[in-house]
Amino acid sequence: MEPLPRPAAHLPLTDREAAAEAERILAAAYQPSHPAPNSTHYRDDTPLPTHGPTPPVPQPDHRIVPAWAAGTAVASIGVGAGSVGLGCCARLVLQGLASVTLYGVLMVSIPFAGAAIVATVIGCAVSKARKPAPKNIYEGPVTQNTVVTQTSTQRGMFSRTRNDLR
Repeated sequence: MEPLPRPAAHLPLTDREAAAEAERILAAAYQPSHPAPNSTHYRDDTPLPTHGPTPPVPQPDHRIVPAWAAGTAVASIGVGAGSVGLGCCARLVLQGLASVTLYGVLMVSIPFAGAAIVATVIGCAVSKARKPAPKNIYEGPVTQNTVVTQTSTQRGMFSRTRNDLR
């Protein structure tokens, strides 16, 4: 469809001209630039040779990777690169800790050990101040029984054993 001739460029389109122009634009927009494939498989019906190599058959492949698959691949590459960076960082830190001397460790740990000793002393003082002194005073005769009697009864599935000290 050809566009309709217009008398002047500055005048608005009439309803008929606007409808014709809309039809022309839509028809041009929906013209397929490539014909759509009518099947997704290919069958080669040419007869195979009885002996010798088989000639190659072209098999076109136009795959489109989904966005989620591409995103997953990119994310996994990023996680792998990040874990390599963390591994390098851990190696450097541990290598630095391996070269620490005994005197350096002692100098760093002295304030912590002092604070721990002070906290222990305060805790012991508070716990001793709160507890009364024990009063273990035993009065009266003491008897010791060394005779053990045992009675056992069984009835059906259940049994009972009773030990008596006399």
